[in-house]
Amino acid sequence: MRITPQRPERRDVAPAERPATSPTAPAVRPAAAAEASGAALLEPAQAALRAAPEIDLERVAAVKAALARGEAPFDPERLAALIDRYHGGRG
Repeated sequence: MRITPQRPERRDVAPAERPATSPTAPAVRPAAAAEASGAALLEPAQAALRAAPEIDLERVAAVKAALARGEAPFDPERLAALIDRYHGGRG
């Protein structure tokens, strides 16, 4: 096979089709469209977060204190198994 340095022929290529826009409709930038779709995806998560109960910091402190005093049972192997199960055993 012989390779020769040649320029490819020029081909007239039609511009990509663009949807018709009306003078009254604002042009949508791709970034703006991506932001809008991202916001739509986040809305259910934000709604769930708003519906979630607030963290009871007093209760958290009480549980920590009980653990520190040895009054609350703690099984590290069970905790590890639950974490592993929650994350699907991914390493």
